[in-house]
Amino acid sequence: MQPALRMTDPIAPQLVAQLRRAIAELRLPPGSALSEKEIAAQYGISRQPVREAFIKLSEAGLVEIRPSRGTYVMKISVREVVNARFVREAIESDIARHAAALATPANLRCLGELIAGQRAASDAGDYAEFNSFDEAFHRELADIVQNEFAHRIVETARFQTDRVRLLSLPDASPLNVLIHQHEDILTCLAAHDGEGAARAMRRHLREILIALPSIAAAHPDFFDDAVLPDHSRALVPGAAAVPAALP
Repeated sequence: MQPALRMTDPIAPQLVAQLRRAIAELRLPPGSALSEKEIAAQYGISRQPVREAFIKLSEAGLVEIRPSRGTYVMKISVREVVNARFVREAIESDIARHAAALATPANLRCLGELIAGQRAASDAGDYAEFNSFDEAFHRELADIVQNEFAHRIVETARFQTDRVRLLSLPDASPLNVLIHQHEDILTCLAAHDGEGAARAMRRHLREILIALPSIAAAHPDFFDDAVLPDHSRALVPGAAAVPAALP
């Protein structure tokens, strides 16, 4: 069942947000067709706001509008995922560094509760919920440094990594490993160790590079390329032994 839209507010932005989350959570898989008529019927709205939402999603690189052929969810590009991860590391490692100096006891408690939520989601095998707690953890760090602009950039980059993260769970990226990495970040924050927090964040965000080649090989229909760029392969221990592209 689709979440209800608030008819008193502009429809298209709400629809963009809901379709974006459905794409990120793989409820709308890469390469799948989107029907303007069907989505309008599902939400009980006219086709105009759906058309507007498709245009916004296309501008964000989330869907492809093919004239006279339809609208499709963009497939995952390994290169785009790697580039997005690069942006996230550059911004979020610095966020973690500054958060170590600014985090209050209340902030630390909140982060600890989010990690506990991840652990509960892991125990329940709820990977979408696990990912939601992960998103909230990173959002809380941005809130600590009061940098909404940085968070918006991270959110844009995060879309490219979220679909791969869900595909990686739990085999390519064991949940306990990701939880321990968040705990390492929190330990550094509590100790006001900015450099340690930055290193822990970089290590956490590089985890996806380890999983990416095997994920692309396991889900070839979801990807439109499978080449791990050389600059990223150098960050992954043993990457030289991993095929750079699918057969």
